[in-house]
Amino acid sequence: MIILEAPAKINLALDILHKRSDGYHEIDSVMQTIRLADQVTFEYNPQFELTCSDGRLPIDQRNLAWRAAELLQQVTGVSQGVKIHILKNIPIAAGLAGGSADAAAVLTGLNQLWELNLSTEELMNLGVRLGADVPFCIHKGTARAGGIGEKLTAIRSQLHADLLLVTPNVEVSTALAYNRFQAAEALQRPQVGRVVEALESGNIEQLTQAWGNVFEELTVIDFPVISQLKKIFCQFGLKANLMSGSGPSVFTLNPPTALIEPLCKALPPQWFQCLTSF
Repeated sequence: MIILEAPAKINLALDILHKRSDGYHEIDSVMQTIRLADQVTFEYNPQFELTCSDGRLPIDQRNLAWRAAELLQQVTGVSQGVKIHILKNIPIAAGLAGGSADAAAVLTGLNQLWELNLSTEELMNLGVRLGADVPFCIHKGTARAGGIGEKLTAIRSQLHADLLLVTPNVEVSTALAYNRFQAAEALQRPQVGRVVEALESGNIEQLTQAWGNVFEELTVIDFPVISQLKKIFCQFGLKANLMSGSGPSVFTLNPPTALIEPLCKALPPQWFQCLTSF
């Protein structure tokens, strides 16, 4: 049996540069692995079987983890089966790359279980065929992402922080958010270079001054609950807060301990709340 953590990611900066001729969008982003993680278990099995602790997720070809296993079989010619179980801790469709993290764990775990000896680079090249966030979820750590998210440059971050992460009980379609993007729009763009500098120097004040996510302005059009969440953060003096990915998750760094309990009590109980770190 092999047990792997499949950590979530947050975006400390996310800019959309333009729409490419192939329909994808070119981005400039800073991605960060956090401690919040799913757990993926692999066991030898004659057939292929996928189970999940969250009944809302499909356990067939509609699941990215299933497609990751199928892709690995197709590419390598392996005919072995496997039993995979996903213990879900990361909210679904929340801008935290939960599905991509699970797919990355499947590629990594089956590479071990089936003794395929594929390199990390080879796994990442397979990962991008599944989704733009999968290569980073294999890479992990802190990285600047270009292209559609697959061109990764590692960042030697000196910054470690606690974060309070809140996800309203709505699921956001990344495709819908991208479809709202128009290059000519005067969106509030992050200073991605300064974000990188802040991480390398461990300067949290510079980080929160420079960070940003162009999706915030796009996603709140369809999901005003995100604005409601950000206002609650601000009411507690936590004005430095940021939406991750295409949302709806919003986080703030190093919240004062005395504020955490009253803030969480002020949130609707059905919203996901997590105090984690990176």
